[in-house]
Amino acid sequence: MDVHVTTSTVRGTTRAPPSKSYTHRALLAAGYSDGATVRSPLVSADTKATARAVTAFGGAVEPGPGSDPESETAVDDDDALIPDDADALAVDGFGGRPAVPDDVIDCANSGTTMRLVTAAAALADGTTVLTGDGSLRSRPQGPLLEALGDLGVRAESTRGNGQAPLVIAGPLAGGRVAIPGDVSSQYVTALLMAGAVTEAGIEVDLTTPLKSAPYVDITLELLDDFGIEAIPVDDAGDALDGAAGAAGFVVDGGQSYAPAGGSYTVPGDFSSISYLVAAGAVAAEPGESVRIEGAVPSAQGDSAIVAIAERMGADVQWDREAGVITVRRSELSGVEVDVGDTPDLLPTIAALGAVADGDTTITNCEHVRYKETDRVAAMAEELEKLGAETTEEQDTLTVHGSESDLRGASVDGRADHRIVMSLAVAALVAEGTTTIRGGEHVDVSFPDFFDAMADLGMTVERDGASE
Repeated sequence: MDVHVTTSTVRGTTRAPPSKSYTHRALLAAGYSDGATVRSPLVSADTKATARAVTAFGGAVEPGPGSDPESETAVDDDDALIPDDADALAVDGFGGRPAVPDDVIDCANSGTTMRLVTAAAALADGTTVLTGDGSLRSRPQGPLLEALGDLGVRAESTRGNGQAPLVIAGPLAGGRVAIPGDVSSQYVTALLMAGAVTEAGIEVDLTTPLKSAPYVDITLELLDDFGIEAIPVDDAGDALDGAAGAAGFVVDGGQSYAPAGGSYTVPGDFSSISYLVAAGAVAAEPGESVRIEGAVPSAQGDSAIVAIAERMGADVQWDREAGVITVRRSELSGVEVDVGDTPDLLPTIAALGAVADGDTTITNCEHVRYKETDRVAAMAEELEKLGAETTEEQDTLTVHGSESDLRGASVDGRADHRIVMSLAVAALVAEGTTTIRGGEHVDVSFPDFFDAMADLGMTVERDGASE
């Protein structure tokens, strides 16, 4: 779907969608349990993939209290249904013992699903095959496969290149394993979540420093809410308060997933909030503001977007107790930002940099090349089509805002939700109309993004319908 965005100003109140990262983990954690309700979930293309996996392992994901049956859509080939706007999902778990799936598990475009489910599949007493779309089949899974192999599980790439399709044959008993920390934090998350229900537990030693540590903090926070203890440790084996600086992790086996009161509530998503903050900072109507509800503090590293926008000169106020962020349009200046722990913010920061005076330099970003697409190259190339000047290096992206003159153009969203939404932010201030190809991919994490932006004042057309 092509989306056409014309220069516009924005104002008013909107609400952040639920967190995709928390929803993935909560659905699988509920699957590991004997049953639990996940409240305020994000129902998107990616999280439906995780719901399908839970079902494939012998669980079930069904509408919870407050759901509208008329908005149901299929999440698997057996017509198990969940509503697009579900207030809650009731998960019938498999009690820590996943069954061998009857068919291949299709993870679609969801890297989080692929990695978390790979470790879950290792618990099954038999063989599981996992695949995905073309993009997912190009993403690295090798370190996780090697770790599972070291733990006595058959874990192979069918093409021998560390990429899906994957064949996993358990059962996983637990043990001690080494894995790099600088490729994907999701490898660690997968091992910790599965390790809690093994017989022996799992100890994870990091062979390289951990990047994206806040995403492991999300995992630790959620595990604690489900009654699971997982401990980050330093080089001496002493416990740490969080994942940052950890040399490894220890999770005892024989634990049981069970959230207090039988339910878990998903917080708002700061990766999605970042586009709303950026839109307000570059395009809020003079004298008006963009007000974002649902911004409740949590372990999400992407809440750093508030401080980053402030550093760039944005007028941002965050009422943490109320969970409300207010943003007014401001003159922005370039800054240097290390995204080692916040890779999903790179597209948003790049879009802000194209509007700011001076250079915005995004460092420590090589790992951002291994997402749904190479997001470093994608943002450099697509922003240049809009008139931005950029310099791309392997581990650094610099956007030269003072040399940029944004004008409407045809750009490619690269089948990547974060690229699409970041380009839409830049399009708000690009002179004329910008056409973004692949606009439908916002369904991955923020299905109502263009509706929300239209409500705020964005001039947007989709399939010929003007908003």
